[in-house]
Amino acid sequence: MTDLQAETTTRTDDAAALSPEELTGAVHGIADRARVASRTLGRANRARKDRVLLAIADALVARRDLVLEANRADVERGRASGTSEYLLDRLSLDPERIGRLADALAALAALPDPVGTAVRAETLPNGLRMRQVRVPLGVVAAIYEARPNVTVDIAGLALKSGNAVILRGGSAAAATNAALVGIIRDTLEDHGLPDDAVLTIDEFGRDGARVLMEARGRVDVLIPRGGRELIQSVVTNARVPVIETGEGNVHILLDESADEDMAIDILLNAKTQRPSVCNTVETLLVHSRSTAAPAVLAALARAGVTLHVDDRSRALLPEGTDAVPATEEDWGREYMQLDLAVRTVDTVDEALQHIRRWSTGHSEAIITNSLASSEEFVAGVDSAAVLVNASTRFVDGGELGLGAEVGISTQKMHARGPMGLAELTTTKWIVQGEGQIRR
Repeated sequence: MTDLQAETTTRTDDAAALSPEELTGAVHGIADRARVASRTLGRANRARKDRVLLAIADALVARRDLVLEANRADVERGRASGTSEYLLDRLSLDPERIGRLADALAALAALPDPVGTAVRAETLPNGLRMRQVRVPLGVVAAIYEARPNVTVDIAGLALKSGNAVILRGGSAAAATNAALVGIIRDTLEDHGLPDDAVLTIDEFGRDGARVLMEARGRVDVLIPRGGRELIQSVVTNARVPVIETGEGNVHILLDESADEDMAIDILLNAKTQRPSVCNTVETLLVHSRSTAAPAVLAALARAGVTLHVDDRSRALLPEGTDAVPATEEDWGREYMQLDLAVRTVDTVDEALQHIRRWSTGHSEAIITNSLASSEEFVAGVDSAAVLVNASTRFVDGGELGLGAEVGISTQKMHARGPMGLAELTTTKWIVQGEGQIRR
């Protein structure tokens, strides 16, 4: 056991011995410290925040051996407990992935500061000068699981947008998250910003997460990020405002006019590049007149994808291509592994009906050479993101120019789709006058 593991285990054991009242007091105390830190951070200018982000990026690279040692311990523990290889992939860090986390922080530093940006401004007929400007939310909390990259992404986004953040990263990545949070807090302190701008309640386990979910007035917004069970638990039990991020039952429609080579490239990328993430495709809807379908299905099977096909799709399979029968449950599954549900439809409208029935509202795509089909699809999809002739793997904050993302919101209030800097702000109305009174 490493020193970091031993320290993390000791703190967790100490937290387990707390009474309910002591636990509530401890978590509330952390939230109150975050509130104090948020007031300082909210007034920090862009140059100061950007210097800290770049310094954190440098520190991650310089101290990556510490992070990798902690991560190896988490991965070994996960493998010993039977965690699937796909989830272990999410948990795992290596020098390249740490480098990408550092690059994401540098990209955030290069982005404009949303704080103080005017959403609207005008002079009213009575002479009042009105502005609506972006301001930080204040204290942002995040509950997630087995995703140490989220620790860095959310901390970076929160710092740039002037928010303090409270993290609950789960037991599976406890040692890794402790190492990452320690590096971030050390860097904040070294640069004269409050280290309490980034805090964790991991040592308090699930009971601590429950207290955090109920800390109304102390937490301004809570963002869950993970599987269906975690997200629904937060949405159901939280008393603080929640931005719901969603599981990704993502669909792609292979239209009758789709180019075969393009379709193969897109489907292989959307399904096999990283199957364990939420923007991977889980259901392929095949137009019954698609000439590309047999080659696409064969290519997916050769890549190791298990095809769950309905009766009509089975008839499209080339000889020697294996598949299993699809069940009703397959249409609603977020596999997060190399499995794909396949259904044949006769029209774009039939595909849209299927998506409305089974989609989680995350992302949907169409592969087509028909302008009419693409326009019908785009107009008919009611999800956070819709793509035409592109892989669903692009539905990601970094890929869409946001630097990073807190998560992908599937709700329709305040934020929808990949959530970056702007989505971690609210607005304030500023009205300036010269003695006007209302009559």
